[in-house]
Amino acid sequence: MSANLKSDFKFFLEHQKELVKKYNGKYIAIKGGVVLGAYESELTAIQETAKKHKIGTFLVQYVEPGEESYTQTFHSRVAFA
Repeated sequence: MSANLKSDFKFFLEHQKELVKKYNGKYIAIKGGVVLGAYESELTAIQETAKKHKIGTFLVQYVEPGEESYTQTFHSRVAFA
């Protein structure tokens, strides 16, 4: 992940409570610590933001309270011997 995207993710984490109040249940595009837009779907967020900003230069993040929007847990039945 680029330094700019890390910075934008940090912005999201630091402002998550405020963003939830304003954008709960939406996908937001963030670039340079600025919310560029809020969208109903991830695909729409990417498509619309890519019209003005190069892919890979902005972060699309689902907005909801807690860690569920930015963490994933994977389960596997694989056993290592």
